[in-house]
Amino acid sequence: MKIAIRYFTKSKKGNTKKLADAVSAALEKEAFDVSVDLSERADRLFLINAMYAASIDREVARFLERNREKIGEIVNMNTSASGASTRKAVKKVADALGIPVSEKEFHCAASWIFINKGLPTEEDFKRAGCFAVDLAKEDAR
Repeated sequence: MKIAIRYFTKSKKGNTKKLADAVSAALEKEAFDVSVDLSERADRLFLINAMYAASIDREVARFLERNREKIGEIVNMNTSASGASTRKAVKKVADALGIPVSEKEFHCAASWIFINKGLPTEEDFKRAGCFAVDLAKEDAR
C-alpha cells in the first residue's frame, strides 16, 4: 500500500506541523505541505490539518480537488483549540470529489491564545504516530 502525508497550517505555533512530523517519523515517510501535489497515486493519504473558523482552510480543499484522481482514501488527523474534529468538513469536500474518507481519525486539542495552554503534549504527538503505524499494520495483514 502506498502512503502519502500532507499537512496544512498557518499557525506560528506549529502544532499541526509537529503532528505531521510525528506521523512522518513513525511511518518513515516524508510529510509535505498541501502546496506539494502527489506525484503518484496514494492508496492512503494521511491529511493533517487544523480547525479554522469551524472548518478547514480553502487550501486543503484545493489540494484535494487537484489530487482527487490520485487519492485512494483520506485519513483525517487534526488539532484544534476546541478539540473538535475536522473530519466532517474534510468529508464534505471529499464526498463531492468522490474520495473516500476513513472512519478512523485522530484529533487532539491544541493551544490558541489562552485556551489549552501547553497542548498538544509530546504524548499527543506520540499517540498520533502510533495511530498511523497501527493503520499501516492493518494494511499489511
